[in-house]
Amino acid sequence: MPEAAGEVSQEAGPIDRAHLRQMTFGDTSLEREVLGLFDQQAASMLDRMPAAEPRALPALAHALKGSARGVGAWRVAEAAAAAEVGGRADLPRLIAALDEARIAIKHILRRH
Repeated sequence: MPEAAGEVSQEAGPIDRAHLRQMTFGDTSLEREVLGLFDQQAASMLDRMPAAEPRALPALAHALKGSARGVGAWRVAEAAAAAEVGGRADLPRLIAALDEARIAIKHILRRH
């Protein structure tokens, strides 16, 4: 996990594999399952967030922030935290972070 709140490790990449390994107790099959679930949630959020009512956006961003922290997607978590507070103004950054994480997940899942 990043050392300080709001600090994102640039070395970790879109998915912090060390954090994910720790969260899944080194179980590669569980790692794949968790990444697959996060990828599905990210895809759903990418579809829902741009059209979401302004008052619904903070709840969507909050849910995504928690999931992103669970898999070590620190950039997504940071962008979701910003969107939770800033709303639509921070949506492009969140969408970019989600796209980056989904590309990394697909790459990781192909390797396993």
